[in-house]
Amino acid sequence: MSESLGSCWSGNGSVSVFACLLHVWEEWAGWGNMEDYLSFVEYLLWVFTPLVVVFVLPFLIVILLYLSILFLHVYKRKNQLREAYSNNLWDGARKTLATLWDGHGAIWHGYEIHGLEKIPDEGPALIVYYHGAIPIDYYYFLASVIIQKGRTCHSVADHFLFKVPGFKLLLEVFSVIHGPQEECVKALKNGHLLGISPGGVREALFSDETYPLLWGKRKGFAQVAIDSKVPIIPMFTQNVREGFRSLGTLRFFRWVYERFRLPIAPIYGGFPVKFRTYLGDPIPYDPKLSAVELAEKVQQAVQALIDRHQKIPGSILRALLERFQRSRKAD
Repeated sequence: MSESLGSCWSGNGSVSVFACLLHVWEEWAGWGNMEDYLSFVEYLLWVFTPLVVVFVLPFLIVILLYLSILFLHVYKRKNQLREAYSNNLWDGARKTLATLWDGHGAIWHGYEIHGLEKIPDEGPALIVYYHGAIPIDYYYFLASVIIQKGRTCHSVADHFLFKVPGFKLLLEVFSVIHGPQEECVKALKNGHLLGISPGGVREALFSDETYPLLWGKRKGFAQVAIDSKVPIIPMFTQNVREGFRSLGTLRFFRWVYERFRLPIAPIYGGFPVKFRTYLGDPIPYDPKLSAVELAEKVQQAVQALIDRHQKIPGSILRALLERFQRSRKAD
């Protein structure tokens, strides 16, 4: 290599530094045909650049079309939004975001909700739902309640969500709490709707395409309903596990979560599969039922929705094809 350096720097200095370094690199790496290699790369770029342009531009046009549709969803509700903003700033903000989420659900997942009439127009109720890897279906449900019912549903979320930077304002505006039973009872006794998933993060990360309910022995939600004397409405979204999936089935991620409560299992997906949310019949308050008995009854109700509306095991391909089916599975 010393000889190569000497040959580069000898003479009248007409050889550029770059050419010298390239020459040294060629000898060190044994690539005497570096120029041929670069020429080949240049050729590949010349061949594939037009192809990339040909496919990317139509993709951008599709994105623009979807953004246009989303704009129309918002514009369709312009009068409702104007009225909401005139009453209260946060009411207007909630309705605007609900409209955006509703449009996203309609465009990306062909979102449908069945049984929304079971949500009371006024007064409290506890909504208990199956937790997907990312509960995007629950966001669509919240949007539907805001738009079609004119109500805000309070929600219970895991502690770690409150530690995510920048989430504080969003959680406050949409009345999200971290779940002490006293706060849940207070929200229900004040006449609000409240949504909760007993499976929580554990169900989100470690359930799979067979849709097992990972509630363990949790009965706190049932005690909340008993103390508040409110009905419980079971909820499940078809194909929610095909929209997003988790690698939580790998033992390492389960061990980390159970040991340190760190939800680090990777989530992948975002597939535009068909989503249908089903609301079951309300389970009325019954003073004769204990918290354990009520929890078991609610779990059976959610499981019945899964058995009725979800093909097991779930299939991403089948869920994608359901976007093109004209008729939905019978209720």
